[in-house]
Amino acid sequence: MSINFDEQRWNRVRANYRRWWAGELDRPLISATLGGYKSDRPEPKLPGHGFTSFYASEVTPEAIVDRWDHGLSTCRFLGDAFPSVWPNFGPGVMAAFVGCRLENAPSTVWFHPEKETDLRHVHVRFDSKNPWFIRVAGIAKAAVARWKGQVQVGMTDLGGSLDVAASFRPGEKLLLDLYDQPAEVKRVRDEVHKAWWKYFEALDRVMRPPNPGYTAWTPIFSEEPYYMLQCDFAYMIGPEMFDEFVKPELAATCRKLNHAFYHLDGVGQLPHLDSLLTIPELKGVQWVPGDGQPDVSHWPEVYRKIRRAGKLVQVFSSQYAGGFPIVDVLADQLGSAKGIIVIGWADRAQEDTIRESLRKYHAE
Repeated sequence: MSINFDEQRWNRVRANYRRWWAGELDRPLISATLGGYKSDRPEPKLPGHGFTSFYASEVTPEAIVDRWDHGLSTCRFLGDAFPSVWPNFGPGVMAAFVGCRLENAPSTVWFHPEKETDLRHVHVRFDSKNPWFIRVAGIAKAAVARWKGQVQVGMTDLGGSLDVAASFRPGEKLLLDLYDQPAEVKRVRDEVHKAWWKYFEALDRVMRPPNPGYTAWTPIFSEEPYYMLQCDFAYMIGPEMFDEFVKPELAATCRKLNHAFYHLDGVGQLPHLDSLLTIPELKGVQWVPGDGQPDVSHWPEVYRKIRRAGKLVQVFSSQYAGGFPIVDVLADQLGSAKGIIVIGWADRAQEDTIRESLRKYHAE
């Protein structure tokens, strides 16, 4: 096959990530995927797109996977990187699985209720016959059939429980529900949680085996169940409401996932960090400062707090103007680079510079 990654490389990935999750790897993980190389296979006619949901229903899963295959054949995987894909149907696509309408926008995907209704009339159930679920499962099935373990196929972005609930109660309605009918919020949250796990397990059965392991939209490899958890809705509530409405479900999911990370998105979520870090089963935090904020090199107190709690840290190289040397910045701020993973994509022209970082941390 034209993808430049063999079983020997996969064995190395498995071993290094296994040690990193266990806290036994003394160096950081540096995952650098470089693009722009010439492929030895013809390019398919189907254009590439960041959102898989943009492909019309008549485009077969096999055609989408072939498009992905060509893209991966133009890449090289340096350090701790590995070939991976994931069916991107927008953040929180589980809302579409359980009855919301999926709308493709120019640069994102939105979910809307078919009919706005009181929360008391919202009921969330697993539906194996939902067309969007069938579409995602079909693409995942075609991907693992094509690559037979050479490429890691990641979980689609199911979303957070209250984020899915908010798709049924757009605008400020769910916020008002926290005050007006808190018991109903918790009921819907728990229904979403139950259905979320059924979708996660159903898609996992489609992919494993021969899928090498687990990834999500953030490609951190894990041999055991892993997911990048989130609750964007939490940006709009205070710590007391977070602890009442969000944390119990997050903690329950962390207990079921072997390797759970949390996507801490924006300064509005920082008030929840202390509470998050008390969840014993939460393995790590991905900090995203958000638009208009200083980049990830300017938040040492956030990373120190995460490190003191014994959690792992993940950043993207694109979150720092200097790229992959963000690992040097974090290592200086924290005293060591242990427990950090930096993930990024770059053009082949940057290969020499990136290899310098890899050599420095013995990650080649």
